[in-house]
Amino acid sequence: MSVMEKAREFIYRNARPLELAQWQYHFENGSKENVLSVLSFYQNKDGGFGHALEADSWNPNSSPVQTWAATEILKKINFSDSNHKIIKGILDYLQSGRDFDGHFWYNIVKSNNDFPHAQWWYAKDDNNITCTNYNPTVCLASFIIRFADKNSRLFQLGCRIAKEAAAQLLSDERKNDMHTISCYIRFLQYCTETKINEIIDLQALENKLREQVNNLLTRNTTEWKTSYICKPSQFFNSSNSIFYINNEDIAEYECEYIVKTQLEDGSWDIPWKWKDFPREWAVSKNWWKSGLIIANMLYLQGFGKL
Repeated sequence: MSVMEKAREFIYRNARPLELAQWQYHFENGSKENVLSVLSFYQNKDGGFGHALEADSWNPNSSPVQTWAATEILKKINFSDSNHKIIKGILDYLQSGRDFDGHFWYNIVKSNNDFPHAQWWYAKDDNNITCTNYNPTVCLASFIIRFADKNSRLFQLGCRIAKEAAAQLLSDERKNDMHTISCYIRFLQYCTETKINEIIDLQALENKLREQVNNLLTRNTTEWKTSYICKPSQFFNSSNSIFYINNEDIAEYECEYIVKTQLEDGSWDIPWKWKDFPREWAVSKNWWKSGLIIANMLYLQGFGKL
């Protein structure tokens, strides 16, 4: 069987309805409406998302990270109807002030502790909750800029946070972690779509992100199978990406790596694990595998390998 055929078998045997709907959208001419219908079950009455949408936390309550995960799904299916109830709900949650300190939406929320979760989502104390980087804040701010009414106070809030986030990235010489830079890349994409050059120097932002991406990629490929490392797919999944330039060889190598590391059941290994809750982790691991299958197939597709 081909890589795609094996992957498809795993999806149909193991995936949640949400990942199955995304698979069907991306590879089988499925509808956006089906994805949206399933996604809506993860949205709470306050407009935020929970219920293990991000599969490393089974917290049913709304949180910024789970809500960010929903915005990523919307982006990946190219859904942009600002009048849709899912998008309106997300904006309501972001406007409510919940899990927000005026500058950052919290990466970790205390209610995570009451439900099965990976150790990195555990809230030890208030200092653990306080945010100092822009994951996922910069994504949420750019979602606001993309979809909120341009005359609203929420839009103004999004613009203020966007300027603060851009200023920190451009003035900071430290190397950010790969997840934060992924958020900034999504930020650049939303801001480019919205054409807000008068608020942010998009060219300077792009130049900084190119530099950060080049510095973060794990170029020693012998580490790829033994460590939680940074591959090109963390930042882009097509040779048309601006981040492909100067990273052609390693990006093409990842295509080979994906093919040769597929497991017999059609999935790929998940390079992390929970410290506690072994039974729940076994379930979440399968959910993550379905998401990784979709990501890997989109990567191969983006490089013309399917």
